[in-house]
Amino acid sequence: MNSPAPKDITATLSAYVAGALTSQPPPAHREMARLHLLDTLAAMVACRDLEPAVLARTYAISLSGGCGAATLLATRQRAGLVDAAFASAMTGHAAEINDFIPSAFVQPGPAVVSVALAVAETRGASGAALLRAVMAGYELAGRVPKALGLGNLRRAGIANHGIGPLFGSAAAAAALLRLSPEQIDDVWTFCAQQAGGSWQWLLDVEHIEKAFVFAGMGARDGLHAALMVEGGFRGVRQALDHPAGWLRSGAFAGGDSDLAYLTDALGERSELPLTAYKRYPVGGPTQPAVEALLSLLPRIGGAPVEAVRIEMPGRWEAFRDAAMPALNLRYLTAIILIDGHLDFVSAQSLARMAGDGAVRALMERVEIAHDPAQEAAPGEPRTESARVTVRLEGGRRESAYTPHVLGFPSHPMAAADVEAKALELMAPGLGEGRARQVIAAVETIEELAEARDLIELIAR
Repeated sequence: MNSPAPKDITATLSAYVAGALTSQPPPAHREMARLHLLDTLAAMVACRDLEPAVLARTYAISLSGGCGAATLLATRQRAGLVDAAFASAMTGHAAEINDFIPSAFVQPGPAVVSVALAVAETRGASGAALLRAVMAGYELAGRVPKALGLGNLRRAGIANHGIGPLFGSAAAAAALLRLSPEQIDDVWTFCAQQAGGSWQWLLDVEHIEKAFVFAGMGARDGLHAALMVEGGFRGVRQALDHPAGWLRSGAFAGGDSDLAYLTDALGERSELPLTAYKRYPVGGPTQPAVEALLSLLPRIGGAPVEAVRIEMPGRWEAFRDAAMPALNLRYLTAIILIDGHLDFVSAQSLARMAGDGAVRALMERVEIAHDPAQEAAPGEPRTESARVTVRLEGGRRESAYTPHVLGFPSHPMAAADVEAKALELMAPGLGEGRARQVIAAVETIEELAEARDLIELIAR
C-alpha cells in the first residue's frame, strides 16, 4: 500500500460518474449488478415490517406530511425525495440479509439502490440508466474505504460502513441527475463534509442505530450532496486533490491508505466481483459457522448437546459477545440446535435471546475461539471460515469445517441461487406469483422504459 497518490483524483472520479449512464460496462458486470439489485429489493420486501423499517417510515412521513415525490420502497406510502430514500435504505438493512463487500467492510445495496430508485422515480429514468447508476454507486462505495485505509479508519474511530454508502449514494444520484463533471467535483466536497459514522454501532442491540449507520445515513447524506450541487451549491475546487483537503488529512496519511485505488482501472475493473451475498439472515462473519452447524444437524439427530466450540478468524470476540441476535454466534448456535433449522424471524429476535430459558442455558455451553490458522496471510484477501465441534452426551463429537459460504466473493452465487434466495424472501410478503414477476422484471431491467415500474412491483 501507500502507492504514490495519483494526480487529478477529483476530475477522474467526476468524469467516471458523469459518463456512467452512457457507458458500456462488460456484460458480466451488468449481470452482477442486476443480481445485486434483485438481492437488495428482496431484502426490502422481507424487512419492511421490522422495527428499524417501521421507525424510519414513520419518521420520513412525519417530515413530509405523508405526501411527496418518492415512494417508500416495499410500500405505497410517499415522502419527500431525501426522506423516502432514507427510509428505504433503513428498510433494506433492517436485518442481516443484504449484500456486503468484505474487503471494504461496507454494505452497499440498501443505500445505493434506495437512492438510485428514488431519483429514477422522480426523474423518469429507464431501467438501463438505473442499472448503470447503481454500478457507479457500488464502485465508489467499495473503493473509497479501501483508499482511505481500513486500518486508518478503524484507528480514527470512523466506520467504513458509513463512508462507503455515502460516496456510493452520491455517485448514483449524481449520475441520474446528469450532473456535469464540474458539478460532481462539488458533490465530493459536500460528501467529505458529511463523512462520518462510528464503530459504536457494534454496541447496538436493536439494529436501529446499525441500520442508520450502514444505510440510512449514507443514503440521506449522499443524496443531499448531489441535490445541493444541482441547486447551485459550490465548495472547495478539486477537493480530493487539495493538499489541505479531507482526503489528505492526518487521519489518512500513511498507515494503510492507498489513494491510487480510487482511480486504478476505473471503468475497467469492478468492485462487483468483490461484493458478497448473505446466504443466511445473519452477519457476514457468522455465516460459515451457521452453515457448519446446519450441516451437522443430520449427524446430531436431536441428541442432547453438552458443549459446542466454534473456531474462527478475525474479530471473534465481537461475535461471541454481540448484543444483537443476528451477530451473536452463541445465540445463533442455540436456536439452530434447539429448532433444528434457522429462520429469518428467530435470527433477529432480541426477545428470544433475552427471554428464552432453554436458549440462554445452551448459550452458556457455547465457546467461541480464535484460530490463527484460519487467518489470511498478510496482503491476502480477508477470509471468513469456521470450524464447529459439537460434543454430545456420552462424549461423542461431531465436527464440520466451512472454508467459505456460497455467496462469498471467492465462491459467488450463480444467478439461479440469487433468484432462489429472492423468491424465498419475497414470496411470504408478495405471494409467489408477484415475487416471480419482480425476478422477471429485474432479469430484463435494461429493457424497462421506466425504472419506477420496479417500485410498484414490490409495493404492498
